[in-house]
Order: sequence, then C-alpha cells, then structure tokens
Amino acid sequence: MDELTVEAVDSLEPELDADTAEYVLYGGKGGVGKTTMAAATALASATDDTSTLVVSTDPAHSLSDTLEVDVPSEPTRLREDVPLYGVEIDPDRAMQETPIFGADGSPMGPVGDLLGEEGLDPMMGGQMPGADEAAAMQLLITYLDDERFERVVVDTAPTGHTLRLLELPELLDSMVGRLVNMRERLGGLMEGMKGMFDDSEPTDEDGMDDLDELADRVERLRAVLSDPARTDFRIVTVPEEMAVEESLRLRERLDTFGIPVGTVVVNRVMEPLSSVTDEVPSETFVSPNLTDCEFCKRRWEVQQDALQAAQDLFRGHAVQRVPLFAEEVAGDRMVCVVAACLE
Repeated sequence: MDELTVEAVDSLEPELDADTAEYVLYGGKGGVGKTTMAAATALASATDDTSTLVVSTDPAHSLSDTLEVDVPSEPTRLREDVPLYGVEIDPDRAMQETPIFGADGSPMGPVGDLLGEEGLDPMMGGQMPGADEAAAMQLLITYLDDERFERVVVDTAPTGHTLRLLELPELLDSMVGRLVNMRERLGGLMEGMKGMFDDSEPTDEDGMDDLDELADRVERLRAVLSDPARTDFRIVTVPEEMAVEESLRLRERLDTFGIPVGTVVVNRVMEPLSSVTDEVPSETFVSPNLTDCEFCKRRWEVQQDALQAAQDLFRGHAVQRVPLFAEEVAGDRMVCVVAACLE
C-alpha cells in the first residue's frame, strides 16, 4: 500500500438519489458487507432529511458496531442531528412477543404452552421449523408499515435465511395444515380445553386467525417487494468468482419470487478511491500499490476476472464498486465514505 496520510473527512455529507425506493434491502452471502452498505444508505437518506429506519434481520448483528452506537431491539432514534432510526431484530424475543407462537416457539400459542413439550412433540415435532423467521418477518412487516418512517433500509440475514423468509407463505400453509390436523385428532379434548380459558384469553381459534393474518401480511409484503417503484433489492458481493456465482444464484431465486434486483454492489475492490468517487479527497486514504506490490498486483488480477464476470452475469443491472479500505469501516466518517461510493 502507498503510505499516505489518513485524515478525517469531516465535511463530507453523503447524498442519496431522490429516486431511491421507499424500501431498500441488501442481500447476499455472509461477510460481504451488507451491514456496511445498509448503514451507509440509511445515513445518506437521513442526511437528506428523510426519516429513515435501518433494520437488521441478521441473527449475528453488527449494525451497532458499524454505526458505533447501541442499536436496540425496538426502533429507536440513533442521531439527534438527522432523522436516523435503527433496530436489530431479536428473533427469540420476536417469537415470544408474536401471538401465533407459544413461549417455546410452538405454533399453538397458549394451547401449545398448556400442552407442553411432551404434548406437542408426538404430533407437532416440537418447535415449528421457521418459527424464528416467521416471528422476525412479522416484526419487519410492522416496521415497513410504520408511518413514522419515509424510508426503510434492511440489512438482511445471509442468503439462506433471506430465502426462508420469502418462502414463508408456503411454510405458513404447512403450519395451518398441521394445526387443523392436530385439532381434528384431539377432537373433543380441544372443546373441553376451551372452558379453561376465560373470555379475555386467546383460544386455538384465535391462534388460527393470527396465523391467517400473518399469511395475508406476508403475501402483501411480497407484493411490495415485487414492486420496483417501491422496493430496491440490492445484492452485495465481493470480487471473487465463487461469491459472484452465489450472487447470481440469489438473483435467480429472487426472480422466482418476482422480486427484481436493481443494483449489484461489489465490495472490497483493490482500486484507488478516486476511481470510484470524486466526492472524497483521495489523497487522504491509503491506496493499493499496483505497481510495486506483487501481492496487490496478483490480487488485482484475480479481482479483475471476478469483476468482468459480474459485469457479464449482471448485464442490465447497475453494478457499483466500493474499494477495499486499509481502515475498518466503522463510525460516521467511514460510513459516509462508503455512502459516497454508492451514489
């Protein structure tokens, strides 16, 4: 790396395209920088005086570390100078607070709690697969509907978790079928159990209604996500062939759900900041030495092949690059720099 002085970029104010969608979601494999991109987009949006909520659905949250501020499990204002809000969804807490689930993640609410693990296991198999994703999705839908926020930016979980969220309608159909089957098998026992609840407490019928309501809300969310006028799903990758190929598979899966991908962000590219943006004084950052550093040159050759593959595979999409920085991307200063690269 060239040894250049690294100085603060205090005057940098990131801007966001006025046409940026109401909902911006960043997806991709783990460790490619989705959190960084989401934080940068959210900060730029809030700097434009747009009330913005940044949401992390990744069970291994890092949003707090990136923004260098405590991001709680409920939407909270993070900055006084700009309308930036944040929340890190806690899936365990979400399961406990979502009425269609019992405290152990069983799909029978209060009835499941009453029957206990021994009563559920033979027929229901214990905790319903996907219960944590369903609960997290319920909260995400609530945040998307929150009128306090003009824009919602989502840092999604790694690819597998994100796809399970999108597969929720099919999962919920399965859950409803199993509930009906259980109710039929219990027969009169269920009728007798209803008397154990007073009018103020939910019954299994209430649980079914809640489940149907969630299914409807997830379908509505799908409709929002499939509307390119409202939603911009952005895939984040790194300049390595395997990562680019996985990103292509993600785009293909999103296509099956009718969710268009507008932008592909290639992160950690070994090139000078000046080749990506002129909004930041490039002399304030250490740049890769592609002339004298043999390691840098070889890595650059590998990245060039991956970058070309990304351009070819994602033809028709906006492909943006974010350089590899010598510094860790954390705090307002570096987040603002990344935001400048995404303009």
